Amino acid sequence: MEKNIVLQMNHIMKIYSNGVVANEDVSIELEKGEIHALLGENGAGKSTLMKVLFGIESPDEGQIILNGQEIAIKSPQDAISKGIGMVHQHFMLVPSLTVAENIILGVEPKKGGVFIDMDRAISVADEIAQKYNFDIDVRSKVDEIPVGIKQKVEILKALYRGADILILDEPTAVLTPQETDELFIQLEKLRDSGHTIIFISHKLDEIKRICNRATIMRSGRSMGTYEVKNITTEDMSRLMVGRDVVLTFEKEAAKPTAVQLKIRNLSVRNGQGVLKVDDLSFDLRGGEILGIAGVEGNGQSELIDSITGLNKSYKGQIFVKGTDIEKSSIKDIRNLKMAHIPEDRMTSGCAGNLNILENLFSNQYTDPEYSGKMMLKTRRIQERSNELIQEYLVKCKSFRQNVAMLSGGNIQKVIVAREFSTGPDIIIANQPTRGVDVGAAEFIRKRLLDFRNAGCAVLLVSADLNEVFSLSDRLAVMYKGKFSGMFTDVAAVTEEELGQYMLGLKHQEEQEGVIYE
Repeated sequence: MEKNIVLQMNHIMKIYSNGVVANEDVSIELEKGEIHALLGENGAGKSTLMKVLFGIESPDEGQIILNGQEIAIKSPQDAISKGIGMVHQHFMLVPSLTVAENIILGVEPKKGGVFIDMDRAISVADEIAQKYNFDIDVRSKVDEIPVGIKQKVEILKALYRGADILILDEPTAVLTPQETDELFIQLEKLRDSGHTIIFISHKLDEIKRICNRATIMRSGRSMGTYEVKNITTEDMSRLMVGRDVVLTFEKEAAKPTAVQLKIRNLSVRNGQGVLKVDDLSFDLRGGEILGIAGVEGNGQSELIDSITGLNKSYKGQIFVKGTDIEKSSIKDIRNLKMAHIPEDRMTSGCAGNLNILENLFSNQYTDPEYSGKMMLKTRRIQERSNELIQEYLVKCKSFRQNVAMLSGGNIQKVIVAREFSTGPDIIIANQPTRGVDVGAAEFIRKRLLDFRNAGCAVLLVSADLNEVFSLSDRLAVMYKGKFSGMFTDVAAVTEEELGQYMLGLKHQEEQEGVIYE
């Protein structure tokens, strides 16, 4: 059967101004009506390749051929005009506007050539939703709809602008299993109607499930394109990382010790006064990992911010190692040997304009090992920085390199190295492997297990269900600020069942293993 090639990227070369070779002689071709996976570690060059295709970056060498004709893509608007759309991992929606207003934003139908025709906008948004079988009320405000629907709105935005080729960046990162199933049905319908989809994901089981072919990248180069049905997840991992990767963990039984973190009747409102954590109580013990699953926006962020001292506007009590932290500063809480891997690495996890060394020691510069009476012990700090870079496999030129110049996965490794090197008794890990490749995720998860085995108390908040299933000794589900379920036998819970608790379809009235008084 003859191939119908709609897009070719031939011998793409992209070198950034700091000398980093992001793409080195990369070629990829897309067939009409296929879902094509793009795989690679963070820093492998897949994001740069897609930025070149979407007009965010210009290639130094190479050519792009669309429907048999060589083209230059100079901007995202240019890409959109040529039928290429991109749905970013972090949604680009305006929460205060309706679904219809978001879909037509920037290309609004006009009344008399001047005023926006809102009736027509609602009509065309409804038409395109029905055309692609997306069950969405286009009059709903975006900030009132679930995450899974927001994902669909982003896709409809691209389709409304005429996208024949869709780039989806980590499209299932924040979806429940049920929402993922629904999304895959829509993507398969789009594929069958002739659309071509580039599917960027670190979830190898999903790639096996929905993708036709996969192009795998490593260190800026293509490792080849493969028929997904003919390649195993182990082979994919090996091609991405260059070695065998442990995808499942054999862990010894937990040996819980004393309660390290005690939450009692905690209630938290967000900046708009909405109740996000609702009278929540639970305990976390040393030597265990308590996983918290849930659709984003159900109070996880507000809970973590309160525990780590970032938010003091809460009611109830938080005890860290027996100390009520109501009046404690963030430094006081950290001095109780608590480490924190934040949800957003760029906003609260690191200082992008500072170098690796400065980020690694931003919470340890007063430690007598690194600070004298008058001056910092520069040589010792530099030695320790090099040790941590080596130990945590951070890909960089030196500790003098600015953190913002690293890939997302390597930025995460710097944050994890900083937090874990303090010898914590409690670790608050909020999305510790989000947007991180299989090799880096394996490394971080092994470290969390090592700390748990050494008696550390770990609170793990993750949207990655494989992660919470494989690491958690107890597993809670957050829904509307409460625990809708608590499971002490994690192995007995299925993904589908967990998804029902995440969506609020099931709720445990009585929960064992929440507190230990």
